[in-house]
Amino acid sequence: MYITSAFDSGNIEIINTESNPVELAIRQDSNSDFYQWFHFRLEGEVGTSYPLQIVNAGKSAYPEGWENYRVCASYDRQNWFRIGANYDGNTLDFTVTLDEPSIYLAYFAPYSWERHLDLLAWAQSNDRVKVQTLGKTLDERDMTMLTIGDADTAKHRVWMIARQHPGETMAEWFVEGFLEALLDDANPLAQKLLADTVFYVVPNMNPDGSVRGHLRTNAAGANLNREWLNPTMERSPEVYLVREKMLELGGDMFLDIHGDEALPYNFVAACEGVPGYDERQAKLEETFKHAYKAISPDFQTEHGYELDKPGEANLTIGTAWAGHQFRTLALTLEMPFKDNDNLPDPVEGWSPARSQQLARDILFPIHEVLKTQE
Repeated sequence: MYITSAFDSGNIEIINTESNPVELAIRQDSNSDFYQWFHFRLEGEVGTSYPLQIVNAGKSAYPEGWENYRVCASYDRQNWFRIGANYDGNTLDFTVTLDEPSIYLAYFAPYSWERHLDLLAWAQSNDRVKVQTLGKTLDERDMTMLTIGDADTAKHRVWMIARQHPGETMAEWFVEGFLEALLDDANPLAQKLLADTVFYVVPNMNPDGSVRGHLRTNAAGANLNREWLNPTMERSPEVYLVREKMLELGGDMFLDIHGDEALPYNFVAACEGVPGYDERQAKLEETFKHAYKAISPDFQTEHGYELDKPGEANLTIGTAWAGHQFRTLALTLEMPFKDNDNLPDPVEGWSPARSQQLARDILFPIHEVLKTQE
């Protein structure tokens, strides 16, 4: 048996290969105590079963995320399925029986840096898309923004950012599905939106953390979704660069795409706790949620985060900062790492394909909200 994580977004430490089960541990994010993301390859004999144990699961960032969790697995790195696991409050145990000589195992289906670059290259081939490098990360990777539509004539400006937390790879799968829908010439709703709306999209807010195999932080150990009030180029250049562009261009809607470790549902969190939150913002939020529920059975409003009390929102969070700064609709969309318990998939759980479909469906609530602002 051979185990390695020496590749893009790889993360695992080998504790003991002689034990039964084999003992593994998840490596902490650099300069941080956060950890939960894992991604590694196991090589062995076809037909042989390999019991594995992640010994530090119980001390991870979100231990409740392991409850009813199933490991993502793939032989070809294209098609991902789930392997059952058992969590006892301390360790995560699962067994891999090989149908091929090697298998990839991950917390969720990875979205590689190369696929990210492919997405940007594909998008720029459309004459409605402008690709712009805003600056560099601490590891010298590009921070890239896509402008989709005619910024000079647009009546509405919509922002979408994704993957502030790099281990939440479903967020970039979502963006891929969104871009495919928005740039589909046969999609009438996309054509209607692009007639008077410009979209500013940042597919990956945390390139360094993504490549390093982090769950939640950048190269400096900064949780980017707690940096929006006072970002700096030294600690959080990703947020600083995007925030400056937002202040320059303004916006009528802000969507921040994430994944939640524990809750097995799709939902949004708003900015009801920001100072000055008013009836107009509340109506925009309700319009969005009602329209999303109408178009997508994968979206629901019964389960989610506890609401902030008036005036008690954390303005270091991107959604809260944007909702307060622009006095408009600002939402964090959360997708599950596990499955959608309302519509479970016994083979794949929540998956890249489901993330992409949820993204295609979001065109409708965006349209419904913008329609109220005309």
